[in-house]
Amino acid sequence: MSRASRSTSGKRPASEDWISGDASTELSARRTGMSFQRTRLSADRTLMSVMRTSLSLIGFGFTIFQFFQKLATSEVLKNSAAPRNFGEALVWLGLTMLMLGIGYHVAFMLGLRRERQQLKAEGLIHAETGFPPSLTLIFALLLLLVGFLAVGSITFNVGPFTG
Repeated sequence: MSRASRSTSGKRPASEDWISGDASTELSARRTGMSFQRTRLSADRTLMSVMRTSLSLIGFGFTIFQFFQKLATSEVLKNSAAPRNFGEALVWLGLTMLMLGIGYHVAFMLGLRRERQQLKAEGLIHAETGFPPSLTLIFALLLLLVGFLAVGSITFNVGPFTG
């Protein structure tokens, strides 16, 4: 702010977009508002970690299942039930982990939005920018769908992953 626009008292004039006339309070409110965005991004990173781990479990389990199924089909192995069951268990573990991660993420984000709205209603933050939809959550739901298709392929021998 330039010196010419300051009032005679030396303070910045109060504006309707300011929470109070005090610059320190205004900066604090803006930092608090930005901390909500950082927390939201942190929750997205946590969901990405869950996705990475569950994708590894689903992919590895599906690969083990398919590998031993092909060995049994080509009659290289007489009994491949135990490794195939292990592969299926890994897929289910990955899906369970992903469902729990999505549930935690949604619950956390709803709580964060409620807290943000409460602070906005109390006039402690501006909350001018909205929370955009989480692309991480959208891709997690798509991964969950692919995981269920893999389970359908393993369990019922139907779907896009059957050979």
